[in-house]
Amino acid sequence: MRHRVAGRELSRTSAHRLALRRNMAQSLFEHGTISTTVQKAKEIKPFVEKLITLAKKGSLQYRRRAISMLGDRSIVAFEDGEPVEKGTVIGKLFSELGPRYLDRSGGYTRIIRLSLRRLGDNGQVVLLQLLGKDEPLKKEKRASGKKRARRRAGQAVAAGKPAEAAAETPAEPAPQAAEAAGEPQESASAEPQAGGAEQPK
Repeated sequence: MRHRVAGRELSRTSAHRLALRRNMAQSLFEHGTISTTVQKAKEIKPFVEKLITLAKKGSLQYRRRAISMLGDRSIVAFEDGEPVEKGTVIGKLFSELGPRYLDRSGGYTRIIRLSLRRLGDNGQVVLLQLLGKDEPLKKEKRASGKKRARRRAGQAVAAGKPAEAAAETPAEPAPQAAEAAGEPQESASAEPQAGGAEQPK
């Protein structure tokens, strides 16, 4: 039984999993996108999102918490064959990534599945990416029929129409359609009159 055991083991010890998570999160903050397997990407994504939420708050206590969770390695670039230090991962997280997502209340990363398979174990390869500043949130799912009917009724009331008219189903099919189906039309004159006796045909 699971006994509410959370997380993926990833065939590693707990210390190895922690080191893997930190290294991949640091690489994601440094480069903006990384290539990995589906299981690792799903395991790292919530960790990265929590760190970005700390960076949005921006104060010293949250910076210290991020350093304790992530570490603070240097970002090194090579220019003319020489290594040049470009800052630290925590510095980039708090100075660039935190302000970028101030207007977004979550969902800072995305997983894009690739058609590639990894050599060796045939694992599915994905891209884990940070979203851009102006990228929209997820599209709203289309509401079910009942929700749509309630929404239309609410809009009709706001527009001044009665709710019954807005919730009505489409009109009955035209008489031509019924005749084409081969069903005879009953007219109003076929109903019995008020005298009780039917007229002879």
